[in-house]
Amino acid sequence: MNATEKLIRSYYQAFNDKNIDLMLDLLVEDVTHDTNQGERTIGKKEFVNFMEEMDAFYDEHLDQITVMTNPEGLRASAEFVCHGVYKNTCPGLPAARGQKYVLPVGCFFDIRDGKIARITNYYNMNDWLKQVG
Repeated sequence: MNATEKLIRSYYQAFNDKNIDLMLDLLVEDVTHDTNQGERTIGKKEFVNFMEEMDAFYDEHLDQITVMTNPEGLRASAEFVCHGVYKNTCPGLPAARGQKYVLPVGCFFDIRDGKIARITNYYNMNDWLKQVG
């Protein structure tokens, strides 16, 4: 396993452990975060805000994580399955009643100075809406 794969796996382990401090340690200060069908944000503060918002509405655990890297270790992608519970209603989305969902997710990364510089997530929003709606 190369250093970039270890970095990405550590990021997802920290996510599963709900260890935001470790996640932040793995990011550059000006990390770019592209959320699925959402806004692009830049910086650790914005990343923390996103994670806190996500935690308010969802409880998620990832498994079946596959990580791929380019030979230089400057780009990576991951595919995994997200198992979640929609625990509180997010504004603009269907009412939460503790619905469970399972989604395949893809994520793309840029790596700079041994840390994650960009995170771009994708999942099928229509599939999620069907599962919770």
